[in-house]
Amino acid sequence: MLSQLGQSLSGALKKFNNVTVVDENTLKTVLNEISMALLQADVNIMYVKKLKDNITMTFKLNEEKGNNLRKLMLQSVASELTSLLTVDKPPFKPKKGRPNVVMFVGLQGSGKTTTCAKYAHYWQRKNFRPALICADTFRAGAFDQLKQNATKIKVPFYGSYAETDPVEIAREGVQYFKDEGYELIIVDTSGRHKQEQDLFDEMK
Repeated sequence: MLSQLGQSLSGALKKFNNVTVVDENTLKTVLNEISMALLQADVNIMYVKKLKDNITMTFKLNEEKGNNLRKLMLQSVASELTSLLTVDKPPFKPKKGRPNVVMFVGLQGSGKTTTCAKYAHYWQRKNFRPALICADTFRAGAFDQLKQNATKIKVPFYGSYAETDPVEIAREGVQYFKDEGYELIIVDTSGRHKQEQDLFDEMK
């Protein structure tokens, strides 16, 4: 998904860079392409509207001054896209000596299972005691994939071939690793092709 978004954004900016005349119509066309790419990548429509409004305002302010509009617009787009990814609070950091539970959720095929193992390995190297739980009962092979990754990095693993309720697996696994004194308990969950209501209910 990120790769597709990157290609769409690059394509829109290349078009903008290659036009002979930079005017309001050109900007509108390019902003529509950028907006469509962001919306298809599930970016909140309010953020997309804010991005369009900010860039359009910058364009109008500089159009009157006769500045280099092409360069300014490319800079403005880059700045606004960067601000979309900027968070206003520090990232979560697990605390030593107590159980920290982290659940990975998202769309199918976004790389959650692999990322769970990488995340566990990252904190393992920082002297945490991580453990992995496979609560993905939807995708065939999820259990084996996470188990294989866990074995590779020597991290304990919890899951079940028989249990079909992901909530029950997560609950049992978290309690088991809490009782065993693990500091970082990572829960891998089922992905979906789209964010359906049952996925939201399951996450809660």
